[in-house]
Amino acid sequence: MINQFRKLNPVNLIFLLAYAFFMRAVIFYRVPNHLNFDFLEPFARPLINIDFSNAFTPITNIFIATVLVYIQALIFNRIINNHNLLAKPSFLPGLMYIAGTSLFLDFMVLSPALISNFLLIWVIDKFLKLSKSANSITTVFDIGMIIALGTLIYFPFMAMLVMIFLALLLFRSFNWREWIAGLVGFVTVFFFIAVYYYWNNNLDSFYQIWEPLGNKFPAVFKINYNDYLVLIPVAVIIILASLQLRENFFRSFISTRKGFQLLFFMFLVAGASFYLKPNFSIWHFLLCVPPGAVLLAYYFSNAKKRWFYETLFLLFVLSVQYFLFV
Repeated sequence: MINQFRKLNPVNLIFLLAYAFFMRAVIFYRVPNHLNFDFLEPFARPLINIDFSNAFTPITNIFIATVLVYIQALIFNRIINNHNLLAKPSFLPGLMYIAGTSLFLDFMVLSPALISNFLLIWVIDKFLKLSKSANSITTVFDIGMIIALGTLIYFPFMAMLVMIFLALLLFRSFNWREWIAGLVGFVTVFFFIAVYYYWNNNLDSFYQIWEPLGNKFPAVFKINYNDYLVLIPVAVIIILASLQLRENFFRSFISTRKGFQLLFFMFLVAGASFYLKPNFSIWHFLLCVPPGAVLLAYYFSNAKKRWFYETLFLLFVLSVQYFLFV
């Protein structure tokens, strides 16, 4: 299968769609009785009066989520290929993106994090363009606005503001205007929200939006390790990919090296941002999938022994299906 997706062949569009539905076979087989979907954070709902909480039946919810993941995979695949992060253009980024969004049952339904991934993929594209832009102030301003929009959908998305400064450190020489531009873009969106709350004599509620920023990072985690055994094959592939990347790191283009450094920090920031949501769900970690998928794709794009990487991917798929059904 990996060898097939190493080719930029249009027929892989069909295979990718089939793979997306195959990886979700368990949830189509065991459809939950009820699924909620909150499209926006509570503080944003008065502005956009759309209620999707009970708009879809469970099977419709799962089907739409699968289609959205497929669309995201295609967009993500194109962006990674355009920026030449892998050895050659392929469908591996899209394949790994779908694989990453199939690890847990909670990943397979509509959620704010799933919708936010459209914006996260867009942000990744803009970050990777920073080194190619003569004047990136407008780009950084746009990134700030995109992060603000993502925050309206899912509050922990705000943590991506940190990535603006990390990206500027990696890709640009210091320019204070660029550092300010991202914050201005973010504040612009919330300025209009503040005006709305002010007009409705409810400015106290606007201040309450920022209360999660005062949360302390948890020192103790309650984890049922049996629920995360599915991550073992993922960890093995990530270790192999890291070794492969380390071997080729200084032989790669500077832009490629910086791109992988950016995605590594984005993975960490996306994972750690869960503390901004007091009652977060496992689907929060969908935000880690785009940067993580690039690393997985890098290994399979550069692996040499076909029997090994094909067997490894087959074991990965079978283990995911096993733990989902069991």
